[in-house]
Amino acid sequence: METNSKIIEDLKGLVNILNDGKEGYTSASEATRTPELKELFLHYASQRMTYADELKKHITLHGGHSENEEGGILGALHRTWIDIKEDLSPNEDEAILSSVETGEKAAIEKYDKVLEDYADHMDHVGILRRQREGILEALKEVESCHIRLEK
Repeated sequence: METNSKIIEDLKGLVNILNDGKEGYTSASEATRTPELKELFLHYASQRMTYADELKKHITLHGGHSENEEGGILGALHRTWIDIKEDLSPNEDEAILSSVETGEKAAIEKYDKVLEDYADHMDHVGILRRQREGILEALKEVESCHIRLEK
């Protein structure tokens, strides 16, 4: 039973960070005036919602439930930081992209921590690795957009 509790706790932590990402990308899409970035951010917000739904199914399989749809307090603080940086920055898209990068790096770190105990997550380790790879691809794309804006 202790292993199930740890699995549920780990997955809930990932759901929280995915919901933070969804909310962060939604905030970023509302803050940017660049149509291409708005589309990109909405795409990744949708992706994070799908990822969270996948993990919620595994929480249920392990006897738990996850009702969090909005992320955690750290995510709320990060979204507030996006708003503040946007208000203070002469180039708001650069500030937004920088904030998104920070959020994605935090998500990857969280996935890496959970995957360290992959033996506990054998029935869904493939999903975790695929989602982590998707987040890494998003980070690379956001970094690429950021580099293009800086030029």
